[in-house]
Amino acid sequence: MVLNDEPEQLLADPSGADPAGERMAGPIAAPDVDSRDQPFASLAADPAAASAGTGAMPALLPEAPEPDEPPVAEQALPPAQVPPSMSLMYEVTGRVKGINYNASGSLDWKNQGDRYESHMVVRALFVGSREQTSVGSLAPTGLVPERFGDKSRSERAAHFDSQNRRIRFSNNAPDAAWMAGGQDRLSVFMQLASLLQARPDAYPAGTVVSLQVTGPGDAEIWRFEMGAEEALTLPAGELRTRHIKRVPRKPYDTRTELWLAPQLNHMPARIRITQHNGDHVEQSLRYLP
Repeated sequence: MVLNDEPEQLLADPSGADPAGERMAGPIAAPDVDSRDQPFASLAADPAAASAGTGAMPALLPEAPEPDEPPVAEQALPPAQVPPSMSLMYEVTGRVKGINYNASGSLDWKNQGDRYESHMVVRALFVGSREQTSVGSLAPTGLVPERFGDKSRSERAAHFDSQNRRIRFSNNAPDAAWMAGGQDRLSVFMQLASLLQARPDAYPAGTVVSLQVTGPGDAEIWRFEMGAEEALTLPAGELRTRHIKRVPRKPYDTRTELWLAPQLNHMPARIRITQHNGDHVEQSLRYLP
C-alpha cells in the first residue's frame, strides 16, 4: 500500500452510477495529477535509501505533487465496513535490475472500535527491512488517517491536520490539501477492503474508484479499477478474491495490483507491484489468520 523517480529498496508500495463509470471514494471531481511512480511490494520506496546503497527492491505506491483542491463534504463519501483486527503473513518474491530475490512480509491490522493502527514490514536477507505505519480514527466512511510513517534507515512521515484539512510532511515538502476520504499508502489497502466489505455489489467489474493517496512527501489521486472475481492458489490455500488494478496515467507509471479476499473481510491476499522496466515485487498470503 510507495515512490520517487528512482526505485527504492525493498518491499512492495457509489452510488447508483453507471457500473463502468468512475466513482470518487473521496473528492467528487478529482483533478488529473501526473505521477512519478515506483514500485515497492507493499511499502513505498525511498530514494534516499537507494542512494545510500540499500538493496534495490521495487517500491509500493507512487508520489507526486498534489495541487490545492477544496475538500469535499463528508456526506459525499460512500459507506464503509472496516475489517476486524488481524495479522497476515506473506511470502515475498521479486526481481530488480535482473536479480531475483525472496523476502518475508507481514501486515498487522488493529481495529480498536473508534481508532486503528496498521503496520506493514518486509524483510530480506542481506538487504534489510522496510516498514510502513498508519494510525488514525475510524468513521462510518472508513479510515481517517492521522499519521503515516515510512522507514528504512530513517523515518519520513506525513501528518494529517483534520482541523485545517491539510497534510504536512516531515521532509519539509510543501503542504497538500487533504481531500475528503483521502488515505495514505498503507491505509488505502484497508479503505478499499472497507468499501467492498460494506457493499460488494456496488462495485461491479469495470467500476473505477478514485482516492487521494498520501506518501511520505506528497499526495496524489489514484484510480482503482475493480475487476472480476478470481480464484487464487496461494501458499495459504485457495481463496476467492476481487482483482483490483491501479489505472496508470502515463506509460511509465507503476502498475499496482491487489487481490482482496472476501474470506479475509476483503483484506489483501496478494499484492503485486510492477515498474515500467519490468522490476516487480509480489506478496502472497502464507497462512490463513
